[in-house]
Amino acid sequence: MIYLDYQATTPLAPEARAAIMPWLDEDGFANPHSPHRMGRAAKAAVEVAREQVARLLPGGGKVVFTGSATEALNLAIKGCGARVCAFSAIDHAAVIDTAKASTSAFELPVNREGLVDAAADFPADTGLVAVMQVNNEIGTIQPVGPIADRARDAGALFLCDAVQGAGKLAPPQGADMIALSAHKLYGPKGIGALWIRDGIALEPLIHGGGQEQGLRSGTLSPALCAGFGAAAALAAARMEPDAAHVEDLWRAARDVMARWMLNGSEIARWHGNLNLRLDGLDVNRLMSECRTVMFSAGSACASGSGRPSHVLRAIGLSDAQAKSSIRLGFGRYTTRDELIEACRMIDAAARAQGA
Repeated sequence: MIYLDYQATTPLAPEARAAIMPWLDEDGFANPHSPHRMGRAAKAAVEVAREQVARLLPGGGKVVFTGSATEALNLAIKGCGARVCAFSAIDHAAVIDTAKASTSAFELPVNREGLVDAAADFPADTGLVAVMQVNNEIGTIQPVGPIADRARDAGALFLCDAVQGAGKLAPPQGADMIALSAHKLYGPKGIGALWIRDGIALEPLIHGGGQEQGLRSGTLSPALCAGFGAAAALAAARMEPDAAHVEDLWRAARDVMARWMLNGSEIARWHGNLNLRLDGLDVNRLMSECRTVMFSAGSACASGSGRPSHVLRAIGLSDAQAKSSIRLGFGRYTTRDELIEACRMIDAAARAQGA
């Protein structure tokens, strides 16, 4: 099997697995909110992890652990009390659907490259602007710094979904809140985080014991926190070599897939995301014929819906073009040889279709 679905989830780093295991055994299972010695040890592990995650983020804020990035984004959008939320047309459903459910939502368009215009207007009464750092479907890197500056000048908060960029790129500048997910940076599933700039008050979504700094009730998992922290520390240490490896993989894949059309910007993009199309391609047949290659027909969150990707439609693709697109995602543990093998297999199967 060749795994090329890194935007959906990344493999668990061995270092993260090693950090998790002690907190699952008979000496490490204690509740980190308990006052006894075992509980204090578990709490100490949580706080070490919090510091490790914080090193991926700007200074002057706090890290609140959540069950996922989706929960973190819900906490930010609903908890800030904004009546109007402006978001990009290609943001994740966790932003778009939450904003539509809880605020008066305003959509910021993108161009054919998949980029938001940093000078785009939004309503005068906008209380929150949300733009993701790196798109999960087409990999475009948004100009979040200038957008954050415009939001601040307008008196609005700026929220950034950094799930796909954290540990790979410098943290988004000017953000008031930043959402992360452990399993997108080689950590475990089931834990995310929201970074909140100092001075910003949010209302909690989940009420109860108020264990997580009064903003999230419920018992934290020291194991998941430790895994998240170890993965974050490793990402910080490996950011440059990981990026260099991805650039080499990108060039190799582009050489093999040279006849395919690229969706989204080639330059303003994380090069671990290769979203391609061939007009007339039957993607379902392609995936069936290349069953030893794990790749995506679009966002994992929308797979199986039968609907064309809202991201690909937002950059001007027709429904037919969107449905003839695939996404190849690769990263730290992908080898050059296996990526080339997979690309050749996919391209040959597409040629056999006449695409």
